[in-house]
Amino acid sequence: MQETKRALTIHHASPRGFCAGVERAVEIVELALERYGPPVYVRHEIVHNKRVCDELRAKGARFVEEVSEVPKGAVVIFSAHGVARRVEDEATLRELQPIDATCPLVSKVHREGQRYADQGYDVVLIGHRGHPEITGTLGRIAGQVYVVADEEEAEALSPERPERLAYVTQTTLSLTDTQGTIEVLKRRFPHIIGPSTKDICYASQNRQNAVSELLSDVDLLLVVGAQNSSNSARLREMGEAKGIPSYLIDGAEDLDPAWFEGVEHVGLTAGASAPAISVREVTARLGEWFSLTERTRVTVTETTQFKLPPGLASANKNPQPTV
Repeated sequence: MQETKRALTIHHASPRGFCAGVERAVEIVELALERYGPPVYVRHEIVHNKRVCDELRAKGARFVEEVSEVPKGAVVIFSAHGVARRVEDEATLRELQPIDATCPLVSKVHREGQRYADQGYDVVLIGHRGHPEITGTLGRIAGQVYVVADEEEAEALSPERPERLAYVTQTTLSLTDTQGTIEVLKRRFPHIIGPSTKDICYASQNRQNAVSELLSDVDLLLVVGAQNSSNSARLREMGEAKGIPSYLIDGAEDLDPAWFEGVEHVGLTAGASAPAISVREVTARLGEWFSLTERTRVTVTETTQFKLPPGLASANKNPQPTV
């Protein structure tokens, strides 16, 4: 007699998964491969997701860490995280054909930071040292830039010109992530200026809000995303902060049946660079083990779309409204 599967309810967070910036970056690589043919070179991972990069690699994309690895005259794509000016300059010297897949929200941070520097301000960049976006932003602002990761570092900051400070933030951090640090900066440096809160990346905030809505209803949280994805890691941390067992997984292959002992309600979400198919496969694997009931809680509907670079826009088979 076949064993009856134990019941399990999956609470899907919505929105989850790809944001508009990631969708644009992946589409840029695919369109470049169609237009120029393989190989097309991509500096750094186009987005922080192994599956996405492996699928693009199978189509002919070649990922490199520096443009010095790209053959002279070849097509090179800059990742969604953005790059320093020196990278663009080196690409020009090597006579490469650059295509910029930098997320438009990241580019906006670059412009804001430089605008503050041009106005005579030193810039405080709130973010994680070593993250590709921070490295790129540091290389876009011609002026004094201080990097602070959190409230503790904001308390310890000792700028040379405390009366002439402005701040900008890493886009993969939400308003919730940066609020405490900004409050410390404003308390310590009352004249500090910064961008409007509406400039915070919508995707990070929306995905955190969606998870926050689920946490009171679940016994366990699954976050689909890469281990080096900043926004995915933050979603897992939100669950842990509430005392809920929380796991950041690349996909269904990482699931462990032991996690679900005594668990009746599972929250399921995905970081902004995780593809929808990975979430579907996680759900399918759980369906092999349990009798599933699925619920989706929609906190907001995302409609943002970003335009493609001019050289690739005409190759897009399905042109869409642009931002």
